[in-house]
Amino acid sequence: MYITVLASGSKGNSTVVASRRTRVLVDAGLSCKELLRRMAMVGEDPGKLDAILITHEHQDHVAGLAVLARRLGIPVYFTEQTHRAWVRMMTPRTTMTYAKWLEQVQREKLARAEAAAAKVPSYAAAEQADARNVEKADALRAAELESIAGISAEAACLDPALNRAADSLGGAELPVEDECGPVKSAEVKANPAALPKVEFFEAGWRFTIGDLTIDPFTIPHDAADPCGFVFEADGIRMAVATDLGYVPPNVKSALKAIDVLLLESNHDLEMLRDGPYPWSVKQRVLSRVGHLSNEATADFLQKDYDGGAAFIVLGHLSESNNQPELARLCAERAVGDRMRLLGNRIVLAMQAEPLGAIEL
Repeated sequence: MYITVLASGSKGNSTVVASRRTRVLVDAGLSCKELLRRMAMVGEDPGKLDAILITHEHQDHVAGLAVLARRLGIPVYFTEQTHRAWVRMMTPRTTMTYAKWLEQVQREKLARAEAAAAKVPSYAAAEQADARNVEKADALRAAELESIAGISAEAACLDPALNRAADSLGGAELPVEDECGPVKSAEVKANPAALPKVEFFEAGWRFTIGDLTIDPFTIPHDAADPCGFVFEADGIRMAVATDLGYVPPNVKSALKAIDVLLLESNHDLEMLRDGPYPWSVKQRVLSRVGHLSNEATADFLQKDYDGGAAFIVLGHLSESNNQPELARLCAERAVGDRMRLLGNRIVLAMQAEPLGAIEL
């Protein structure tokens, strides 16, 4: 197996995970053009991708999704809630000013008043209208019969048997018309959320793509139904766990016996508090549905990590509120004497350039 991080950070995230026979892309948070460029940089053939998996619907994880999936013609895997949220995000929405809303309300009131004031047709008038409709239908059918079998219109109207004969001879229905003329099919508008194929999965339920076994797990983040993934093939296990405000028990359990762990180390606490973000954004990032700080990641590595990974990849580093060496230092201190030549090597996944393939 191998894992290649094409991009990781607040401006876009995307990772290739591959086994002997299967290649999947986890998230597509850059433009299609940029994703293809970065694949070319690391020697990855986009034509060999089998699917795209989406962790959640935030823009830095889906920016190039629709264009890339349509270009490659491959299926996209979501949870149902994430797919619905993504479709809503992609669907153009119109806004209305308060003044226009008032105008619409007044028009609707006027229309209701006019409808109420209109005289309701009497029963006799309704019967007459029905009779005219029946007469018109008979005349049309008789004319059709006459054109097909040379039978007079008068005979067709008088003899029901001839009507049945017309059905057998003609076999075609008359054109349907409404009050505005012939009914025409509306032009199909371009759908920005159109995908070649959509597949659904549920967090907590294992599924497979080719020879890859995939275990999705719920993560705490402010999205519709966010998740991380554990990928397994030939006894090797690789995990992607970013965009989580803290590490709950289910995530700790999922990240056991992992050979390559891509784990978030988003921000330094002091840099975030003193940084340029508005206070509301700082509160979101610091919340339990925000992002892991260097300190929170180090706490997990020190207390709950089993120490079995060959590589720990620190990802989703903030360019505004973190420094790569701060993230690395925190993680190295937490791992401590478990770091060795063939295990617990700590590497950084960056925003500006891809991280070369880690292969086991």
